[in-house]
Amino acid sequence: MLRRSIVSAIAIAVAAAGCGRFGHASPAVTDERIVVIAQAYTEIIWALGAQDHIVAVDLSSTYPPDVRSLPTVGYHRALSAEGILSMKPTLIISDGNIGPPAVVDQLKSLNIPMKTFEAKNDSIDGTKALIREMGAFFHKAPRAEELCAKLDDGMARAKTFVARFTDHPRVAVIHFGRASNVYMMVGAPKEGDAGDAGAAGRMVEWAGGTMAVTKTGMQRMASPEIVAEANPEVVLMTEFGYDRLNGQMDQILALPGVATSLAAKNHRIYRVEEHQLMYFGPDTGDHVIELAKLIHGQ
Repeated sequence: MLRRSIVSAIAIAVAAAGCGRFGHASPAVTDERIVVIAQAYTEIIWALGAQDHIVAVDLSSTYPPDVRSLPTVGYHRALSAEGILSMKPTLIISDGNIGPPAVVDQLKSLNIPMKTFEAKNDSIDGTKALIREMGAFFHKAPRAEELCAKLDDGMARAKTFVARFTDHPRVAVIHFGRASNVYMMVGAPKEGDAGDAGAAGRMVEWAGGTMAVTKTGMQRMASPEIVAEANPEVVLMTEFGYDRLNGQMDQILALPGVATSLAAKNHRIYRVEEHQLMYFGPDTGDHVIELAKLIHGQ
């Protein structure tokens, strides 16, 4: 019965033409049909110029802008087997951070090839290793070396740019968790943390800021005390949560504790794109400079 229901759902989805998130039609059928479920992977694939056979991505994959023309298969932690299977994938590429487990088990039971790269972009060196591994996989090794050189150059320029600042403002990062449907406060990074919180914390520190929330990981904004205790001088909100409130400052200030912060009093609440803050990629050095400008009021 389970397999029959999946097949029926696929037929319905295919008949509906698999529209993209902005109403675009699904790509034409090709011999190779790859679904990518990891925003960092997606960005690197496009930077490598290896996107020709990508037919769908997850909802968090929004960069570069061309990605938005593709159909989506749901949020990476709240996937639908039917949505993925409707794309008739010959390969599913993910970073392993996908769910729910029942959906992953369904996909495995159907023997669809699944690929996760060994390198982890939990540091600059790890990111370069990932770029090189993906470059080899997609037969784009020379381009991978160009991207690694670009990343090194960007980080060197960022270090020089940030060196001019002597202050280290307290920065709070507010991220909307789409799987849990709540706003989260991002804490300080910890050694070996390859997740969103670890990346955001390091980006803020590289940009010359100090994470206002000293507890590691992420915590729900369940009470005003979380922000009040941190009292950030700058608040960075990732775009999905910011846009969900239509950028209306009165709604942003209504989030627990935000209105009483120094950031609110000094009008220093900013929208940032997830790809600039929540993971590392080929353009991380440039993003550090952009964040430094916001953090230091440039």
